[in-house]
Amino acid sequence: MLDSDLEKLYGIGTKVLKQDVRKNIPRFPDDLILIA
Repeated sequence: MLDSDLEKLYGIGTKVLKQDVRKNIPRFPDDLILIA
């Protein structure tokens, strides 16, 4: 999935989504996250 797909799916901006993921990295499997 692209960032834009996730933005549409969750209804929030890409920047906000990336910030939330970075704050909660331990909650995501290593093979799921490919955000730089």
